[in-house]
Amino acid sequence: MTRRDVVVIGGSAGSHQPLRQILARLPADLPAVVLVVLHVAPGARATLADSLASACALPVSSAADGARLEPGRVHVAVPDRHLLVDEGETLRLSDGPRQNRVRPAVDALFRSAARWYGPRVAGVVLSGSLDDGSAGLAAIAADGGAALVQDPAEARFPGMPTAALQVVPDAVIASGIGLGDTVAAIAGRSTAAGSGPPTPLIWETDMLAYGTSDVTDRGEAAGLGCPECSGGMYVVRTGRAAHYVCHVGHSYSPHTLLAVRDDNVEEALWTAVSALQEKVMLLDELTGQAEQAGDTATAATHRAAAERATRAASVLQGQVSRSSRATGPGSDRTANRSRP
Repeated sequence: MTRRDVVVIGGSAGSHQPLRQILARLPADLPAVVLVVLHVAPGARATLADSLASACALPVSSAADGARLEPGRVHVAVPDRHLLVDEGETLRLSDGPRQNRVRPAVDALFRSAARWYGPRVAGVVLSGSLDDGSAGLAAIAADGGAALVQDPAEARFPGMPTAALQVVPDAVIASGIGLGDTVAAIAGRSTAAGSGPPTPLIWETDMLAYGTSDVTDRGEAAGLGCPECSGGMYVVRTGRAAHYVCHVGHSYSPHTLLAVRDDNVEEALWTAVSALQEKVMLLDELTGQAEQAGDTATAATHRAAAERATRAASVLQGQVSRSSRATGPGSDRTANRSRP
């Protein structure tokens, strides 16, 4: 038997308030360490820990590389570094590949905790867009860890909680206050030993922490190229969850990868619109030259080509507008672009 003494909490947009509510419900003698990842911009100041300290009876600090995992402490991820756990009850800060387009990423913390501490872990997913944290929560649950999710009806951005519940449907669902009470109740409880991490989980966490791995089982070849490095990608399945990882360790959840592809398509459409508009400008110039030379046949040819290019540009602009409306205000994609 072992004890549940590692709590990992992850969120994005709209998660600050429920996180404060959770921390406020934790006693000063909590028999577990608490690790927190919220999505923050790379250039942001590392002030989140200070803003959370007043809400918590436990000491709260920005995570430091090599720090020991000690019960009764809260460690908060810093900008542009993944917060990971490592062997030997230590923390590691990594500038490894981004996951779900962010660093720090919730999945990075959750999956490293699942690898090293299995059933000792309680994972908590809070408000946020898209589905970072889902694969990590599935990995925690698969090895006997506890899964907790903010009630999507309460979340300001329900994307992350909803996605987490789709892959871990038996997770505890509660408000921020309820999640805090649940964490306080289960911390330190005895739990059965786990079955150990699958090899793709070992490979992925090795790549994040060390940049290399001796493991060869990376999952199933996906036949997709990585949006960041164009490397071949693998699909890793954990229960109902699936995510995509390239050979250097960039990782994407399905919703995030779809959002990236939407951006790729929009960029390509705008590039095509720009090329067509430039073509129209050149054809207009050639039309004017032909008219001045009295070559009406050539002028008519250029004018007709310009009209065709104008119509094509209009069609493509319409497609961009329809795509923007489909992913407009309130959508996961728009919210993901404005993550804190």
